[in-house]
Amino acid sequence: MADRYDVVVVGAGPAGSAAALVAARAGLRVLLLERGPFPGAKNMYGGVIYGRILDALLPSWWEEAPIQRWVTRRATMMMTDSQALTIEFRGQAWDRPPYNGATAYRADFDSWLAAKAADAGATLVCATTATGLLRDGSGHVRGVRTDRPDGDVEASVVIACDGVNSFLAKEAGLYDDWSATHFTVGVKEVLALPRDVLEERFNLTGDEGLDIEILGGTQGIPGGGFLYTNLDTIAVGVVLSLTGLRDSGKRPEAIISSLKAHPAIAPLVRGGELKEYSAHTIPEGGMDGIPELSTAGMLVAGDAAHLCLASGIWLEGVNFAIGSGAYAAEAAVDAIRAGDPSARGLAGYRDRLERSFVLANHRKLRGAHKLILGERTQRQYPQLACSIAQQVFTVTDPEPKAGMRRWVHGERKRVGLRLRDLARDGWTGWRTFG
Repeated sequence: MADRYDVVVVGAGPAGSAAALVAARAGLRVLLLERGPFPGAKNMYGGVIYGRILDALLPSWWEEAPIQRWVTRRATMMMTDSQALTIEFRGQAWDRPPYNGATAYRADFDSWLAAKAADAGATLVCATTATGLLRDGSGHVRGVRTDRPDGDVEASVVIACDGVNSFLAKEAGLYDDWSATHFTVGVKEVLALPRDVLEERFNLTGDEGLDIEILGGTQGIPGGGFLYTNLDTIAVGVVLSLTGLRDSGKRPEAIISSLKAHPAIAPLVRGGELKEYSAHTIPEGGMDGIPELSTAGMLVAGDAAHLCLASGIWLEGVNFAIGSGAYAAEAAVDAIRAGDPSARGLAGYRDRLERSFVLANHRKLRGAHKLILGERTQRQYPQLACSIAQQVFTVTDPEPKAGMRRWVHGERKRVGLRLRDLARDGWTGWRTFG
């Protein structure tokens, strides 16, 4: 590890590796630091990777990326304590290139993407922690300190991709408006099943995969659940409001246990052997939770920039990490070539994010997390939907069918939903998602 680079990228997750890849391809001298023994070693992930952002960076990436299954079926399940209503979409277009989404183990995926950055010329150094920032006489960032002996590394630009609680972003003063309400905690179990059993149980063939997102099933704590299929394992877990979990006094593993015992989930996880249990903080504040993204000599990307989209319909993170990392590198390249890594010289980063899907989607869905984590969406709407479905599909002979209008009216009153609240939430949902 030399002591001078054009760019030092801290964190070899998707954001950091994308940043290192783009900067190295531009001919810059790039150092990619990872505190784990290898990229992805410390990552907890139970989601879907959406790879469209990779099309330009690594054409035909799907031919070699270490994915588990291509998600060909997407289901949303609304759940009460004893009921579940599932809406599922299945499309043949998702079962062929360029695909829509995939499940993957982050240890495999992150190592693969970091190797692409190394192939492009970046220097990858693992088992090394950036412990702080180096500054010049004007207070501008000029590199990082590491836990290696004589491990100070100078750089024209530092790109911090060191995760949701970025110590470098904190030290740089970019987290002035930190609030626990902007975070959730994801808790996941990985359960092993023989591949043939898994495919028969979930009606899958070859490398097809299923993604189930769950509203309800969290014992009243704002959040939701999930179940994803890998080749011979399933990931099942919950995402919980950090403050809601704190106030509940409940343990997350107990909530997962309750979810797995639900009549709609128990048959799917039966016989699964626990292979892994993990938890991770997730930035879900949306546009309101994004910190300052740059300062003189430094940019912030990925989870460190709180760029995670959790809107209920769209649950995305890796694609935003890759996009923001790539755009940060482009801005760094321009600033270094212009000889101006000042705050003004790095302003092109924010401009790129604003013009791209990264901030455009966050801005459009600004209020989504408040709507999704609200009391009515969390409790009353699943009760309403499940109860109406039960009414519709219950045969009442010899009594005549009451009809949809009476069913909806009766169940709305039973769960305590006022018409003005329905109208308000409908209008908010239309403005947000429409």
